[in-house]
Amino acid sequence: MTSGDPGWAAAAAGRLLMDLMQSDWEPLSHCELEQRLDRAVEEVLEAELMSGGPEPEPGKGGCVRPQVSRPEETTPHTAAHTVTCHPSAPAVSFLCQAGGEPAPQNHLTEIEENPTVQYITSLLQKLKWGHSQRRLTGRARLSLSRTVFLSLTLLSTRLSYRSVSSTFRLEKGNIHRIFFSFCHRVNTLQAHIIRWPTGQEASDHLLPFSSWPGWDEKLEQKGLPKVLGVLGHTRIPIRLLAGRRDSERCAPHAKRLRKQPHPDSWLNLELACDAEGRFIHCSITRGSQRNRGTALSQRLAQHPELLPPGTCLIAGAGYPLTQHILTPFRPAQNPQENLYNTAVETHLRTLEQAVADLKERFRRLRYLDMGKSERAGAVVLTCCILQNALLHAGYVTKGQVGNHTGADVEEEEGTKDEAGLRLRETVSNLLYGALESD
Repeated sequence: MTSGDPGWAAAAAGRLLMDLMQSDWEPLSHCELEQRLDRAVEEVLEAELMSGGPEPEPGKGGCVRPQVSRPEETTPHTAAHTVTCHPSAPAVSFLCQAGGEPAPQNHLTEIEENPTVQYITSLLQKLKWGHSQRRLTGRARLSLSRTVFLSLTLLSTRLSYRSVSSTFRLEKGNIHRIFFSFCHRVNTLQAHIIRWPTGQEASDHLLPFSSWPGWDEKLEQKGLPKVLGVLGHTRIPIRLLAGRRDSERCAPHAKRLRKQPHPDSWLNLELACDAEGRFIHCSITRGSQRNRGTALSQRLAQHPELLPPGTCLIAGAGYPLTQHILTPFRPAQNPQENLYNTAVETHLRTLEQAVADLKERFRRLRYLDMGKSERAGAVVLTCCILQNALLHAGYVTKGQVGNHTGADVEEEEGTKDEAGLRLRETVSNLLYGALESD
């Protein structure tokens, strides 16, 4: 039976009808029902905001009294320079007391005096952000410091809008508007905070290619490059739109079992970081776009002055191998290639740690319950910009390195050009020759 057979078409239509009837009549669990209600309410409120619809009367919104947060809902890591996170430790919000009563005024003062909130607030004040907000009729307007604190709470935890609504005594639709306004304002700082190093700044952050003392000084004159940064990517899971799920449901059952997760259920976050874990390059694309490193590779080819002479980037497998970007051998065929891969993997761990730190500080990145990739991308970019800003200010959060990339460890090699092949072969021979001479 083929796709052109009327019987196949009838069977496919029957399966689709049965799936639709099952989805309509099958009872939902309590958790799933609550999640769908939350999403429906947020979509209605967002539609009203975008269409300029009627606002709720003051005093009749969704404001509730603050309450003690649940054990898994910890407060954001905004007070310490170096934090060790304990997700299971109970925490009480800055805005409430143990009995559920509103916090006294001095607690609100503590929020405004929080060093992290003060630092992010000062960055936004340069944009005159506090004067550019347009207040909607019937909507509460937060001070800039409380807006920053609310947004950091959403980014650094996985609290729902409902929980944050209880804490900040604001309706969910208002929180939604404030949060995305904050993200879009922070996005305007990208060119100032995620910057490609040049001149003396680039020279100060160069790393030796190998980790063996004394080698690089002897080998650099023979062609061993220094490393300016490490290039890689990670996946940020997002909510798959209902239309995508329905299209998958129409596929034959056997095909669905073999199919991988839908590429639109995540975003690709491509990053390059320096030796300190600060991001010098950031690109966000849909999961279905897999041309890794292509844009950056073309940019470096058109502007070779971006890399100081005798330097390169290190990237994982799957990225283009060029005279500016070196990748590992996949698979390694001899001792020279194994030694070269060992040196490359040492650098790749720098990016793995930077990604782990990013996701530890901003736990919202572990799953973004957003179906629109544009909005999800704005949130991801906000986290990357704030991570650089906080690292610059000395606020360090260490995450546990694991499978934060969401990608397979063993990947096939990407595209290769002749200059890249020659440079990689030269580097592997230099490293192995130095090892044999010792």
